[in-house]
Amino acid sequence: MKTKIKYTDEPMGELKIVKDFLPNPEQLALKEDNVKITISLNKSSIEFFKKKAKEQHTSYQKMIRRLIDWYAIQHQRSA
Repeated sequence: MKTKIKYTDEPMGELKIVKDFLPNPEQLALKEDNVKITISLNKSSIEFFKKKAKEQHTSYQKMIRRLIDWYAIQHQRSA
């Protein structure tokens, strides 16, 4: 940074307090109850998720799990 910022002592106008919207650290470390299952899926589906997971630098199992969770949540709301 070659240009220096010049600060002035001018009024800032009406200030507004913003409520803390960040979650507590405890809320960030949620441990979900998972159940291990065995499932057979189409080879092409698994290849698709592996490819997309690699592009996103994540696990294909996590992507499939989130997809199923999202599907279940959507249908629970509409029931």
